Parts: sequence; C-alpha cells; structure tokens
Amino acid sequence: MGIRRLNHAVLYVRDVDRSAAFYRDVLGFVVVDQRPTAAFLRAAESDNDHDLGLFAVRGGPPASDGTVVGLYHLAWSVSTLPELATFAQRLATAGALVGSSDHMVSKSLYGKDPDGLEFEISWLVPRDRVTPEMSGSPLIGRLDIDAEIERWGPDLVGAP
Repeated sequence: MGIRRLNHAVLYVRDVDRSAAFYRDVLGFVVVDQRPTAAFLRAAESDNDHDLGLFAVRGGPPASDGTVVGLYHLAWSVSTLPELATFAQRLATAGALVGSSDHMVSKSLYGKDPDGLEFEISWLVPRDRVTPEMSGSPLIGRLDIDAEIERWGPDLVGAP
C-alpha cells in the first residue's frame, strides 16, 4: 500500500484567464473547465481528469485570506478505497487530516505536513465507471469512505 502517483498540482494565480491561456497556448494543455475564479487543464497527451488546477488569488499579494501566488497543493492518488481509508486513519492519528470531499469522480482527503503545506490524497473512479452525471457535476459532497467501499467494493482499482 502506498501513494501511486502524482495526480495533479494546483496553483494560486493572479489572473485565471491569463494563466489558462499561457498553459494552453505555450505548453499545449487543454482547458477542460474554466470559471472566473478557477480553471482545470489536462496535459495534451494525458487521460487524467485534470493535471493542473488554477485558482484565483482573492485580493492583492498576499490576499486578504492569506493566500499568495504559488503552489496551493499537490494531489497524489492511491489504488483502492481501503488504502484511502488507511491514509485517513494515519492522517487523523498524526493530527494532519484537515478535510475530505466527495468530488463524484474522485474521493479526496486533505492534509497538512508539519510546515502547514497542504496536500491531497485521492482515489479516482475508474474511467469506464464514470457517468455523464458524475463528470458534469460541480457538486462537492461529504465523503463517507465506508459507504464508498460498500458501493465500489474493496478491490476495485481506481483510475491511474
């Protein structure tokens, strides 16, 4: 059991449109979803949901909520939901679990390291099991890992 791979990186940027255009036009990323305050991009030859997230910094540097331009978080993926549950327990025991979310196509834990750097650990629904309703949903729900294990099974390997 362990971290499988880096799934995506999220950056805080000053201008989402400008940054999305840069990553699209200069590096060949494909914009898969864009809003005024966020954009999600996929590398040209990736089959990942998104490889890069861009979130607008609210306010000036540093923003009124303390955020600054730069790295927001890295996200790693695991193979199975029981592995995700094990990481939830480990993070909680270490006092490092700061949240969790059900993003429909992924199930995510959020933690902070000893320096307060945020990271995400997620299990991704296999692509052949993602429905149009799941992939088009902007909803973020409460994560119930036990219910997800019951729904998907303990042995289903998530998307790479």
